[in-house]
Amino acid sequence: MLACDLHVHTSYSKDGESSVEEILRQAEAEGLDAIAITDHDSVEGAKKALTIPSPVLVIPGIEVSTKQGHLLVLGVTEVIPAGLDVVATVQIAREMHALAILPHPYHVWRHGVARRKNVGMNAVDAVEVFNSRYIVGSANKKAARIAKRLGKPCVGGSDAHNARFIGFGRTYVDAEKNVPAILDAIRAGRVSCGGRKTPLRTYTRQSINNTWRKIKRITRHIQLR
Repeated sequence: MLACDLHVHTSYSKDGESSVEEILRQAEAEGLDAIAITDHDSVEGAKKALTIPSPVLVIPGIEVSTKQGHLLVLGVTEVIPAGLDVVATVQIAREMHALAILPHPYHVWRHGVARRKNVGMNAVDAVEVFNSRYIVGSANKKAARIAKRLGKPCVGGSDAHNARFIGFGRTYVDAEKNVPAILDAIRAGRVSCGGRKTPLRTYTRQSINNTWRKIKRITRHIQLR
């Protein structure tokens, strides 16, 4: 059984705080077998991670900003265009022989697709039902309940934006230690998941920082008009 963190951000995400090297070293310290590098609309962090020697297997991926919210795509080293309908984005992932996972589907503030388009849950290969960046956890529970009703494999991830929180969300996969085998095992539902919550003070600080970044981008855009 492999211990994997399937939702990790590096400094190649605008809100990522740790380098690729720091991410890998922490994953090693946590005893993980594999991590998926899933930066926002970028595969550069994943591609760099693939060049760094480590006992931790790197699953290259991306967190795509679809029209309705975020979508994790694992097993890719090419950018998938942002802004498309989530079902169309899943189809692109399938054509790339990649795995599509719906992350934090019911979270109010974090681009949860299922709050905007119910069919998103049906379209994907698996659903993230444990995300460590939840204060209360009700959205995790709802995701698990609906995913099980639909017969979707349930996975977990830290959604770490800082290396300190690698492994706070984990997926246990019954597979050989290589990317195709792990992705196939997830599709087949040979998984379980769990973890612990990111500390409230860290989640709050990161949320405030993200809000300020958005305000600054909007302000610059207005000034340039």
